[in-house]
Amino acid sequence: MPSSDECAHFIPLVTDELVRLCCADLEDPLRDRLQALAIAIQDSHHLRYHRRQVDLKTSYAAFDPDGDALAVLPLHEVERQHRLNDVRSELTWLLERAHYRHLSGAAFDEVLAEASEWGIRMQVDFAIFAHLAVFVRGESFERRTLCNWRTLYQPRQIDVPIFHRLVLAFKLRTGNVLTPTISPDHVYLKLFKDIPRADVDMLLPGARVRLELLDRGKLGVGVLTGLGTMSYRLLAQMSELIDTIMTTGMTLWGLAAGACGYAYKSYFDYQTTQQKYHLSLTQSLYFQNLDSNVGVLTRLFDEAEEQETRTVFLGYFCLLRHAGESGVSADSLESAMGLYLDRYAGVPLVCQPGVVVSLLDRLGLIQRHEGSLFPVPLGKAVEIVRSKSSTTG
Repeated sequence: MPSSDECAHFIPLVTDELVRLCCADLEDPLRDRLQALAIAIQDSHHLRYHRRQVDLKTSYAAFDPDGDALAVLPLHEVERQHRLNDVRSELTWLLERAHYRHLSGAAFDEVLAEASEWGIRMQVDFAIFAHLAVFVRGESFERRTLCNWRTLYQPRQIDVPIFHRLVLAFKLRTGNVLTPTISPDHVYLKLFKDIPRADVDMLLPGARVRLELLDRGKLGVGVLTGLGTMSYRLLAQMSELIDTIMTTGMTLWGLAAGACGYAYKSYFDYQTTQQKYHLSLTQSLYFQNLDSNVGVLTRLFDEAEEQETRTVFLGYFCLLRHAGESGVSADSLESAMGLYLDRYAGVPLVCQPGVVVSLLDRLGLIQRHEGSLFPVPLGKAVEIVRSKSSTTG
């Protein structure tokens, strides 16, 4: 189970606030140069991510359910499959940089096996999917109020394990059309927030509502009560009934009408219960749906770009602050970043081993000497990052 404050590898601060936090105690000349470096790092990452965003959106355009642009040039099947492969690989790359993790088959099965006090129980037919992937970021507990028959309808506070962010990507198999608006030709992307672990199956298309035992009991009791009442009346008036049947067929029509009435009532109760469940599902997800399809890609690119900018800036700041004359190791640098955020922002951070140094290396912000790491002088660092951005451009 996740800890209540887990947010590993992810810096949940606005970039501008992180920069102001780091620059708060610095003198004017040093603060100005550090802020200039932050802007240069942002520009460099924005240009890099923008180009990949254009490429991914171009590949995704052929599978976008919401696209309204006309396809003038024919797209052959080989090229279409090539673009689909690009969408899958680039989406995985993007989600990793936005610090999402893929729920593997075993982990996904474990999540689906969990039961929630609030979640609507669903039956999912996985055979309809040609491709299905679920990615999550941030796990913690959220305190919610439970009030149902299990608590004797008395409000009770419980901790519910949740995913802070969840991305769902799927494509249906050919021939599986759930509704006229869902096509096997499209790739669907959905982004949700604060989803209880046990309610992930509620998000999957094609999932059918599975009635709770209590609701099944209500329907069953209604049918059995009706049949029992009718049988009792038949047995109690059997002799009179036989005489009536011999003289007129009206009683048979009455029995048939009664049986049809009970059948209709049971069906109506079933449909009403189903509608209640679907309404509950719609209401619970209305405020948890953050984006869909190409909007998911745009949001993820923004998040990945900002995360990389924050990681590089904080890494350089901590290197500048702690390297001194003897330098620091990669492990010490990562620990310093986590301790700084925990102390000054109350934000837990566990850096992925090697990622910080790799990102700083890519922008040329690290010097090495005898196995220790040193920052490139601040004034020179700004020039290096700017020159790399102009060269890339």
